[in-house]
Amino acid sequence: MRAICLSLISVLLAGFAAAQPPQGPKRKKILAIGQTKGFQHDSTSDGLATIWKLGKETGLWDTYIRTDTQLITKKKLGANAKNLDYFDAIFFYTSGELDLDDEQKQSLLEFVRTEGKGFMAAHSGVDTLYTWPEYGELVGGYFDLHPWNQFKAKIVNEDAKHPATAHFPPDFFLFDEIYQLKNYSRDRVRVLMRLDVEGVDLAKKGVNRTDKDFAVSWVRNYGKGRVFVSTLGHRTEVWEMPQVQKMWLEAAKWVMGLTAGGDATPRPAP
Repeated sequence: MRAICLSLISVLLAGFAAAQPPQGPKRKKILAIGQTKGFQHDSTSDGLATIWKLGKETGLWDTYIRTDTQLITKKKLGANAKNLDYFDAIFFYTSGELDLDDEQKQSLLEFVRTEGKGFMAAHSGVDTLYTWPEYGELVGGYFDLHPWNQFKAKIVNEDAKHPATAHFPPDFFLFDEIYQLKNYSRDRVRVLMRLDVEGVDLAKKGVNRTDKDFAVSWVRNYGKGRVFVSTLGHRTEVWEMPQVQKMWLEAAKWVMGLTAGGDATPRPAP
């Protein structure tokens, strides 16, 4: 009788286990930083909210939005406080010299380079940490003026195979603020999209690049990790564009290894 009962219990437990819905993959975690020590962008909130919204809508990640840099550390923090060990990627919509000490800087680099985690920077994320050259190396360049301010720019899609830009047409127009970069080279990054300079005043005061190369979105491998940067997004309307939101969705998936493909090998201008 005891054997029959045990057998019946085993059958019931097996049936219960089979009835449970399969567990999906564990949600990733993104730390989104909006600290601004330089120019204050109204669209910073839109950028941070977009990353949060995309994670919620897809169920792929949770976003922790902060306007400070406290969690960028490997140190053990207070009760219920997270540190970099908890996250899979970092998103910067920042400006100026952020509040990072030496330990935090080293932890940020190791997060990407050694641990193979992801890093993303939007717009003035390249207008950040000029006194720390390693950050410029991480993101692939620094802001060096926007000579034309905001205008209807023609954008060229250089990489129609990368997940972040595969949905864009070969070229399109976008009203936004287009950055010029310094300490930037195609030897280190793979450009996904650039400004089409035909019809753009290259003699305008403040234009410093003689190679006519004005990248607006690019990727790179940094050690074991992946980096995605787009200088688009000065205007709040840009963050509302479905094509731009999809770019950030696919970029986040790419830097966190959730999608196949996406070559980051540097290559010269076409």
